[in-house]
Amino acid sequence: MPEPTTMYAVVSGTRLQMLMERTGTGEGVKSRTLAEDVGVAHGTIGALMSGAQRTVPEHKAKAIAARLGVDLLVLFIPMERAGRALIPAQQVSA
Repeated sequence: MPEPTTMYAVVSGTRLQMLMERTGTGEGVKSRTLAEDVGVAHGTIGALMSGAQRTVPEHKAKAIAARLGVDLLVLFIPMERAGRALIPAQQVSA
């Protein structure tokens, strides 16, 4: 049986937007370009920024953080399933 994928919650849509305006290289990146570069739907990036979507699988979270040039935990919080609710696996200050 495959191991369940860890989900990661974006710390805040505002932080994502800020990091997109000035990536680790100092350049900005548009949401459509970010989505194409990391292999996610354009709507996923928009939904993370607006708060309509809070979580993505670990591989997508890592790809987004890497493209933006930041450590994974600067932008995402690992989540664990507890019954039907998602709870942080660890607390990260925003």
